[in-house]
Amino acid sequence: MKTLSLNNSRLKLNHMLRRSIFIGVIASLSFLSSSLIFSSKSYAQAAPVKNDEVVKYAKTVLEMEPSRQQTFDEIKKMMGSSQVPQISCNDSNSFNGLPGKAKNIAVEYCNRYLQVVTENGLSMDRFNEITVQIQGNQNLQQQVHNQLLRLQKKP
Repeated sequence: MKTLSLNNSRLKLNHMLRRSIFIGVIASLSFLSSSLIFSSKSYAQAAPVKNDEVVKYAKTVLEMEPSRQQTFDEIKKMMGSSQVPQISCNDSNSFNGLPGKAKNIAVEYCNRYLQVVTENGLSMDRFNEITVQIQGNQNLQQQVHNQLLRLQKKP
């Protein structure tokens, strides 16, 4: 009887953990549009997102989420009471509001993100296009959501 209860508790805990990770990733997607973003380009008439691109996108976001949180926290600590300015990896001017060491941390983060995006088979421009499309497309949001859940279930 205790074994069944223990297994049930583990399943509930596992489910809660997956859900909280997913919520964090979705929040990150929103955060990408406001801070630590990659581009301010407008992507009118962007190509539809293919299923394999959804997988690549989700893998990238899931892999980089812990690094994004850590980078933001480090920069926030360095900035003290002032707010962290919007940072765009494609706009070196966006780093101007950061103190020296925070600039280095942001540049390292952007370089790592670019590396992970390309390792997962997307260009940075395409990654940005997908990010913009997700913000205005419920169906695409749901596809990414489902893919993130699938990826988190894999051991």
